[in-house]
Amino acid sequence: MMRINRFLASCGLGSRRAVETLVRDRRIAVNGEIVADLATRIDEATDRVTLDGQPVGRKSESIYVLLNKPKGYITTASDEKGRRTVLELVALPQRIFPVGRLDYNTTGLLLLTNDGELAHRLTHPRFKVPKLYHAVLESAFNPDHFAPLTQGVTLEDGITQPCKARYYGDSRSEVEIELREGRQQQVRRMFAALGYRVRHLNRVRFGPLRLERLPRGEWRYLMDEEILALRTAVGLVQAGE
Repeated sequence: MMRINRFLASCGLGSRRAVETLVRDRRIAVNGEIVADLATRIDEATDRVTLDGQPVGRKSESIYVLLNKPKGYITTASDEKGRRTVLELVALPQRIFPVGRLDYNTTGLLLLTNDGELAHRLTHPRFKVPKLYHAVLESAFNPDHFAPLTQGVTLEDGITQPCKARYYGDSRSEVEIELREGRQQQVRRMFAALGYRVRHLNRVRFGPLRLERLPRGEWRYLMDEEILALRTAVGLVQAGE
């Protein structure tokens, strides 16, 4: 027996948080009865689960894709405004979904998968998975501002957690910042709170994954050692196994 949200995530319908919305929206039925209680448990061997009337089942193969996201795409499966989504860049027959989000104008490393448990852990604040960004600012960054940037910036939704930051290029307008939390447009808002405007933002690392030389707009499957490193980082595999 397992909770309904864990089962739906294991079917590749999204992270646990995403599939909880499906339950709350009363789109999930078990043996013909709509369920809206996240505490519902099912027997995957005998219970019939449907989404909008269509049967769902455990995925037979886990898919892990690394995409170098270009500007002008959103990180959702669909968009009511008709904007392009990252799934248009990854043409696969299997259902996969983005892990976390990159803003419309932010570029760089994006993981897509159908592994709901891994996605849940990678995006849950408890696991504090680091994300490294390269920011190009419209003006030079004052070195005196590294202390307030890294110690915590006061935003409208609270003080940010401590982070790491330094110059990464030849210009003082090029600053890299490593976060272990993921608020909406957090990097841009942190710089804005200190009086800076971000011209370009690129994510170059997510946990153990690195963007390296993958061209913008291209994607590739993860290598076995990368999958193992991800699963180890969030405690799904013990180090050394």
